[in-house]
Amino acid sequence: MTINKKDVKFKARHFNLAGRLFFPENFDESKKNPAIIISHPTSADMNQTSSIYAEELAKKGFLALVFDASYQGQSEGEPRFLEDPYARTEDVSFAVDYLVSLPYVDQNKVGAMGICAGGGYTINAAKVDHRIKAVAGVVAGSSGGAYRESFGPDEKLIEVLEQMGEQRTAEAQGAEPLLVNYYPTSNEAVKEMGITDVDIVQAVDYYTTPRGQDKYSPNKVRYTSMAYMLGYDPLHMIDKLLTQPLLMIAGGIPGQFGSYRLAYDVYYKSATKADEKELYIVPETTHYELYDQPEAVSKAVNKLSEFFGKYL
Repeated sequence: MTINKKDVKFKARHFNLAGRLFFPENFDESKKNPAIIISHPTSADMNQTSSIYAEELAKKGFLALVFDASYQGQSEGEPRFLEDPYARTEDVSFAVDYLVSLPYVDQNKVGAMGICAGGGYTINAAKVDHRIKAVAGVVAGSSGGAYRESFGPDEKLIEVLEQMGEQRTAEAQGAEPLLVNYYPTSNEAVKEMGITDVDIVQAVDYYTTPRGQDKYSPNKVRYTSMAYMLGYDPLHMIDKLLTQPLLMIAGGIPGQFGSYRLAYDVYYKSATKADEKELYIVPETTHYELYDQPEAVSKAVNKLSEFFGKYL
């Protein structure tokens, strides 16, 4: 099957985002077509798991758009390596802006999904941007929840925020920006640190080996931007604002990143009607197997195709 791809740029705040469109075989530009936006995980870029899902959904007949987040990858924006959950939320709306400007996209049939933290950001966007007509998360994660647990317990969060404030002050006074790693730098480092959690172990294997390694995903994040993540929660107001059809997909093997828990939380706390939301757990499957392992991805894509086919 021939899937044509087109690299594009589209407007964000005061700069451009880099994206890529995936066209289904025999795509008809003379018609108005449904389209799906796919947001990548934190620490990632569009060349990795989001493009895997875009290509598979294009094979199912959907026009799909992937893109690099603001300040990251091939997208523009300064300072670099910023992980701002509010910018990443707004990125999804900028992607909607771009799609509805295309003559071959039906503005009433735009869906959005995200993987890992990209799923959390997509859900956050869908709460307030109802141009998104259907929303899905694949191992959707809350970057805020994950980092609160990582830097916690709760009584230590204020201390951490004060440290981040001191670093930001130092940088404002001319110090070099502090860049830190999202995850250990190698499988060997994981073993030396005695880390056994399945999500962290498989994250390192995915991002630091040829399996998922990419030059635009360099395992760097601006330390001070983590303060934004500590205050971010995609579940806020979800019971009142998220009314679109919803699909949550997670692996049946839970890990530290919390996508299994968030899938249940979003499903049960959202305000969509019972027949317009679905929770799909892929048995005996981990968070990162749903990034790129063919059998797991196939199950997820089949469910996504069914879902978006129904609601777009």
